[in-house]
Order: sequence, then C-alpha cells, then structure tokens
Amino acid sequence: MFSKETYVSRRSELKRRVKSGLILLFGNNEAPCNYPANAYYPFRQDSTFLYYFGQNRDGLVGVIDVDNDRETLVGDDIDIEDIVWYGSVDDVATMAAQVGVEHTAPMKALKQMCDEARAKGRTIHFLPPYRHDTKIQIMDLLGIHPAEQAGAVSHTLRMAVIDMRSVKTAEEIEELERAAAIGYQMHTTAMRLVRPGVTEKYIGGQVDGMAHSLGAHESFATIFSQHGEIMHGNPSLAVLEAGRLALCDAGAETVNNYCSDHTRTMPVSGRYTQRQLDIYTIVEECHDLALSVARPGVKWMDVHFAVCRRMTERLKELGLMRGDVDEAVAAGAHAMFLPHGLGHMMGMDVHDMEGLGQIYVGFDEETRPNLEQFGTNCLRMGRRLQEGFVVTDEPGIYFIPALIDDWRASGHCAEFLNFDLLET
Repeated sequence: MFSKETYVSRRSELKRRVKSGLILLFGNNEAPCNYPANAYYPFRQDSTFLYYFGQNRDGLVGVIDVDNDRETLVGDDIDIEDIVWYGSVDDVATMAAQVGVEHTAPMKALKQMCDEARAKGRTIHFLPPYRHDTKIQIMDLLGIHPAEQAGAVSHTLRMAVIDMRSVKTAEEIEELERAAAIGYQMHTTAMRLVRPGVTEKYIGGQVDGMAHSLGAHESFATIFSQHGEIMHGNPSLAVLEAGRLALCDAGAETVNNYCSDHTRTMPVSGRYTQRQLDIYTIVEECHDLALSVARPGVKWMDVHFAVCRRMTERLKELGLMRGDVDEAVAAGAHAMFLPHGLGHMMGMDVHDMEGLGQIYVGFDEETRPNLEQFGTNCLRMGRRLQEGFVVTDEPGIYFIPALIDDWRASGHCAEFLNFDLLET
C-alpha cells in the first residue's frame, strides 16, 4: 500500500471530477479455481478499488457520497471460523483508517444506501462489472439486470478513472520499475535454462516461480513456446529442439499490484542461424525506433505505423515483401507479420484498465480505432502520449502458416507479399 495521503488525494480528485451522486467501487470477492473451498489463493483485488481504497481483502465496497463529502468502506469483519483457517486480519474500521476513510458499514447496509439515493433521484455511478458475482450484486442493489448493466454504466465515472489512472505518479513508476526488475529475473531464468531436451513446461514453471518468489505472482499467464507464431501459446510438454526458437512472453505483478510485460525470443541451440538473426535484428530495430519516436504529444498510432513502415522496408530487403512501402502499409500487408498493435497501457493491470473498455483507454475523440482492417483492428492504443503514460513497446514478426495459406488462397495483398519465399 501507498501512504494514507495518496488514497485521500485520489478520492478527493475523483469527487472533483464526478461532481455529484453516489459512487460505488466494488472490490472483488473470492473466485475459486473450481470448488468454493479452493478460493483462498490467489486472490486478486479489483484494480480500481485498489487505486482508491488500497485494501487487498475480499468482500469490500468503497462508497463515495460526492454531494455530502462522505466516504464509507463497506464490508463485514472476518468471523472466527475464517480466523482459524487463515489467521487474524484487520477489521474493517482499521482498514478504513489506514486509507483515510472515516466511515464504515456492514455489507447489509449497502442496500439501504442505494435505496435512499434512488428514492431521491440521485445518480448512482458504477463501472463496467466483469465478474458475474458483481453483476448479481448490482442487480440486487439497483434492480438492473446483468444484460442491461453495460448501458447503465456511468460514463462520467469511467472517464474520470481512466484520466486519473492513465497518468502514473512517481511512486507508481517506482512500483512499475520493481515489476520490470522481477520480469528481468523471470526472463534471464528462461535464458539460462533454454537448451535442447528441456520441456517448455519446465521452463515456464521456473519462470512463474520467480514471479511468485519476488512479487505477488505473474501479471498474466506465462507464454513460453517453440511455436512463437501462436500469440498465446501456453507452455506444453513439448521438448525443445536444436535449431528452433523459443519465445518467452511473461511479466510480474508486485505485492502492490503493479505489472510488467516483456517478450524475448531465444535460440534453443544458443546461437541464431543467419536467417533467424536477420528477422530478430529487424524486430530489435523496430523496438528501438519506437523508443526514439515516442514522446509526449505524439500519437501512439503514429508510432505504431512508423514501426510498420520500418518493418516493411527491412522485409523488402530480405525479399519477403515488395512494392511501395506506404501503399503496402495502407493496405495492411504488414499485418501478415505483425497482426497486433505495437503496445498497450500498463499499470495495475498488464492491459491497464482493460475492463473499462480499450476504446476509451487507448483512444479518444481525436484518435479512433480502425476496426475493419486485419491487424490494425487489434491496436489497443492510439491516442496522443502524455507525460506519465506507461506504454509497452512490443513489435514482433510472426510466420503463421494458416495465415499465409489463407492470404495466398484469397490473393490478399499479393502485390506486396512474396508467398513463394514465405513458404520456404
């Protein structure tokens, strides 16, 4: 947790932005892997609740009455049976005091708070729910069916939260640096273990172990695979083979719930072939280009397409692409090799604030997503950069057999792609 003053300041700013009404910020409940008795680990709190109320315990709701300047932490104290199994924890009043909240209430009081606000015609603000138990709780409190809740979400609250969480403070940057340092340990662990005869699953498990040993846990399910063309390739029992490449896409989450996300590709035999090195070098150059182009005031979409043009230029030199570079990128031919966006916001979520809607987090009225063009429709971020933004830089070149076959059969972008060389 940060200091009490941090959370007080954040809630004060949120009240200033929302202006009126009753704000409900739902913490998460336990989510069992299969049966309820298996729910005790790992618990992951809702990131926005953490941002404003700081407490990492299940069964809590933060209530902010903007009109009356009253803040309440709602939740029930842990009973003796839970204490026997899990140990003593602070009561709700103590947790509230730790983050500068003056009032507390049991969970049963939340319905009365909502009923009184509704009776007076006051606006009740809530964010998009993403867990089914929270959707049921909203239905019980506000009478809004889960199928209708997306349309009832407070856009004012959503945009206030996005604006605040997008700009990272110095103490948040320090946490993100800690997450990156753990990520470094995860990836260098993989590099030391990669050799023919070792299974993907063994190395993936060691990578995860570093995340759990040095922080809270991994920030997303670790991707470790010889099939790097599969975007989310989970580690399998496949044995690493000499001459192949292994891709490791992994990150850590600190004990304060800030994330990292790194991707590296390594040669199983310890050395790249010249063909592999040619491709690797292009990706490295594109990564460094993004660092040189990105700065406050520049649209991230422009950074993305600068990388796409550079990638196209270099792939032309290898004979894999052809034709005019700008025309090829405009047609989306580069997406044969880079079928995703360059990067995304990162913070308390690895895809930061994903639950609030990427079209709001990564875009704005000036910069809108292109949802029609393959590859470009996967951009999570396009808006102008601001000081304090944290955005990942993740170019890649993929050779996806099914995509090659599909585009060749349809003739898509044939004037820009050398299918004969691609298939070798």
